[in-house]
Amino acid sequence: MRVHVVSDVHGRSDALPGAATGADAFICLGDLILFIDYRDHGRGIMGDLFGAEAVGRMISLRTEQRFDEAREWSRKLWGSLDGDRADIVEAAVRRQYAAMFAAFPTPTYLTYGNVDRPDLYPDFLRDGLHLLDGQTVEIGGRTFGFVGGGLRTPMNTPFEIDDDAYAAKVAAVGAVDVLCCHIPPHVPELVYDTVAQRFERGSEAVLEAIHATRPQYVLFGHVHQPLVAELEIGTTRCVNVGHFNARGTPYVLEW
Repeated sequence: MRVHVVSDVHGRSDALPGAATGADAFICLGDLILFIDYRDHGRGIMGDLFGAEAVGRMISLRTEQRFDEAREWSRKLWGSLDGDRADIVEAAVRRQYAAMFAAFPTPTYLTYGNVDRPDLYPDFLRDGLHLLDGQTVEIGGRTFGFVGGGLRTPMNTPFEIDDDAYAAKVAAVGAVDVLCCHIPPHVPELVYDTVAQRFERGSEAVLEAIHATRPQYVLFGHVHQPLVAELEIGTTRCVNVGHFNARGTPYVLEW
């Protein structure tokens, strides 16, 4: 059995067909939307609307963790446009989702990232695309559990949820062979981004589940440039499957 796993696609619908080549099943761990491109400031929803220079200013403020100033800068940018911000963003997200979901192979098993819009997913699902959150599925004789979304942060991305709600989804999954999440377990080496130079939020609930249920693998993304991409906690192998937007290649799981 060969399963290809991606996360943090951020608009790279063009690379999905190639990433699925040779796979018996395909898994996506979320963050489909490209809102801001930290490498090419002219790309993404913000880049398309405001240009590379304006987006670069926002990225600098965020990188320096000057989040209040970044939000004020964002408000000024949005205030310069005619029309309702929510409508403009939703239209752009729908365009990205239409391309993304059309590019997914079958079968694909997917969950949400912290920058996704779960309310819009049902409009784009089709036969062979399986959306899972706090749920399990059997793939090739192994049980896979899925937990989507992220935890609350100063970034205030679209699908951040409270710790208790996230922990409840982890508990609902229970004991599995492979636990698939968008965010990593709360381990310093796994949550530190070496380029952004900050600790992202990992999940204590996932870490507790590793100790309690000992899955063979925990697969995740979220941290684009992790200090450590893989490590073992007891008998569990924890793997950041990679920033697909930058790499364009999947993590391959075989048995």
